[in-house]
Amino acid sequence: MITNVGLPAELAAAAADEGEAVARLRRSLGAAAQAEGLVDVAYRLMDSPVGTLLLAGTEAGLVRVAFAVEGHDAVLAQLAATVSPRILAAPARLDAAARELDEYFAGRRRGFDLPLDFRLAAGFRREVLARLPSIGYGHTASYAAVAAMTSSPRAVRAVGTACARNPLPLVVPCHRVIRSDGSQGAYLGGPAAKALLLALEAGGAPAS
Repeated sequence: MITNVGLPAELAAAAADEGEAVARLRRSLGAAAQAEGLVDVAYRLMDSPVGTLLLAGTEAGLVRVAFAVEGHDAVLAQLAATVSPRILAAPARLDAAARELDEYFAGRRRGFDLPLDFRLAAGFRREVLARLPSIGYGHTASYAAVAAMTSSPRAVRAVGTACARNPLPLVVPCHRVIRSDGSQGAYLGGPAAKALLLALEAGGAPAS
């Protein structure tokens, strides 16, 4: 008499084997694509206290850090349109960036030592981003104060726009820019994320 008592377990094992085979194939194809120089943009996801982050990098350096609220699929589509359609999930290429971000959230890092690719910011936006690292860890500056550092000291609104469109948040610290009245202002990752980052830096304690 044939019984199917063990069938669900067998199917589960077969599904697991198939899933692992697909994962191995993806890794193999990814490694081959990288070896042949067919990957222009590598990306990975990482968990963080401000939600899942998407990290993307080119040969020149880290090109994008994106919050989940931005929609990671939309960000990848934008990268395909503006940088290159040759995009691949290649986590190892973003290991250094992920490690430094983990250290930052753990309170062990106050600045980043990563090659950065600023091709997604040009003109005055790029000038603003270049000024932001001068706002030290644990400190803040108003939009007006940042504007005063630039070639257009009265362009306060343009500074706000540059911060809102910063392709490399966290690493290029736009979260340290606040309103003149001391309120925190808007943030690409949302108000809760900005509050967490400011509290982390103010207290020097790891984010939980």
